[in-house]
Amino acid sequence: MAEKVYLDINRRHDFVLLFDVKDGNPNGDPDAGNLPRVDPETMQGIVTDVCLKRKIRDWVDLTRGREERMKIYVERHGILNLQHERAYKAIGKTPSGSKQDRATVSQARAWMCENFYDVRTFGAVMTTEVNCGQVLGPVQLTFARSVDPIVPLDLSITRVAVTRPEDAEVEVSEEGKEGKGKITEMGRKAVVPYGLYVGYGFFSPFFAQDTGMTSEDLEVFWEALEHMWEVDRSASRGLMACRGLYVFSHEKPVGNAPAHELFERVKVKRVTSGPPRSFADYSVTVDEENLPAGVTLTRLVG
Repeated sequence: MAEKVYLDINRRHDFVLLFDVKDGNPNGDPDAGNLPRVDPETMQGIVTDVCLKRKIRDWVDLTRGREERMKIYVERHGILNLQHERAYKAIGKTPSGSKQDRATVSQARAWMCENFYDVRTFGAVMTTEVNCGQVLGPVQLTFARSVDPIVPLDLSITRVAVTRPEDAEVEVSEEGKEGKGKITEMGRKAVVPYGLYVGYGFFSPFFAQDTGMTSEDLEVFWEALEHMWEVDRSASRGLMACRGLYVFSHEKPVGNAPAHELFERVKVKRVTSGPPRSFADYSVTVDEENLPAGVTLTRLVG
């Protein structure tokens, strides 16, 4: 069986992620009424790294969350200081705020890395009232950006039920005329007809040594990027799917080639003359010829 170099935590890995959305909102912008995020100059769609990491965390929690080492630090509806207190209780210490000694913070930090998957993978700033230090994670993600400009649609929707009893009551005017009460409620729904997004990421073996990230953790990460879309379904997100995952693995921990030069080998081109409405409207090509010495490409998806 061929060596799975993409699971080697002693190597640097750079990767390209392709995913798409159809008739959904992949990442709403709270500063724009929850419309899909866009670059206002190019109208390309944007999905933040925070959005992607939320999906990864949810996948890990669903599939491995019962295991002690695979707990999630930034969990939904969680309280971070309570997570920190778990670390202090485990090491038999009492938190003392900003006056906490370095040795205790170091022990608490190590416990957090050992027990929380997202801390040892993505890192965390845990210097709140219950100080567990800071962690720079070995896995870092960029914003994902759509290949072409998108057209965010803000659609009106109706609900055939009202909210309050008084909304449905018949109104009587001063002239004695009766008017009908409300029978529907109006709302809004923001969607992207179609968008193909490209994001990039990096794995540093040096930071993995610091946080204790293992090859098993790295395998879970790759699985999450491929499958997390299947457990994150909602009417607002439409149809989302992973369309490509390409991992460039380096022999040297510091890397054998610049990441941007490797990323440029993955080319996405629109092949339809009209507006894209499906993945079939694009062609994805990967230049695997004459890779830099010491670099291996693994196609996990695509």
